[in-house]
Amino acid sequence: MSDSSDSLERRAAVAVDAAAAGADVAADSFRGDLEVDSKDGETDLVTQADRDAQVAVAEEIRAAFPDDPIVGEEDEELKAVPEEGPAWIVDPIDGTNNYVAGIRAFGTAVAAVVDGEPVAGASVFPALSDTYRVGPAGAFRNGEPLSVSDRTDPGVSTACPTFWWDFDQRDQYGNAARALVDRFADVRRFGCAQLELAMVASGALEGAVTNLQANPWDTVAGVALVRAAGGTVTDLEGERWRHDSTGLVASNGGVHDELLEAAREIDTDH
Repeated sequence: MSDSSDSLERRAAVAVDAAAAGADVAADSFRGDLEVDSKDGETDLVTQADRDAQVAVAEEIRAAFPDDPIVGEEDEELKAVPEEGPAWIVDPIDGTNNYVAGIRAFGTAVAAVVDGEPVAGASVFPALSDTYRVGPAGAFRNGEPLSVSDRTDPGVSTACPTFWWDFDQRDQYGNAARALVDRFADVRRFGCAQLELAMVASGALEGAVTNLQANPWDTVAGVALVRAAGGTVTDLEGERWRHDSTGLVASNGGVHDELLEAAREIDTDH
């Protein structure tokens, strides 16, 4: 990555401003009359607020970095992360199903990448009054430094089966739940991957795991938070996670081996 520290600080600031702009749009319509459509399936929802929030995010980014490509979930934005140069990755409303149901676990996530690697990011959860940001100075929530938990015993740790499985893969959700329940003290699932990753970064969860290949807009900002807070994020083989990896295993580091073992049991017959 070849970018000056001043530029990285600027990208970190723009990520916060852009995520806040999208979150403001989402908050304005939360628990209101929403225009809701389905995308690839009946559980894959999109609202007009998603589209409007993406426009607000893109306007902030393009005002500061007009030539940078934007990778985003909605509309005509790119769907793949460029391997070279700077780019932005946007999820205007992560946790749309929660949003539609009136559940507060949703937010806007923005990540800045250079040569495919995250250099800054922000996730703003307006209904929770929480802003997570990551940049050259580290990871923070509402201005306070973040740190993953120091637990090393899975028996007192909490893990999350993140993302969702299609109807023809629901057995894998059962496998994931079983593998985690057998190893960890408790299991949580919030239906918002960026929030779940932020919770690993803050120490609220010890781990989050999936065997699926996740979209970059659902993951990159949160992965950057976890790493900057002292955690570990790998693929199913234990190799360093990238935006195009299959599987995602994010942990505080202390329970990573156990979480990897659980992840490897998801796509198997029981």
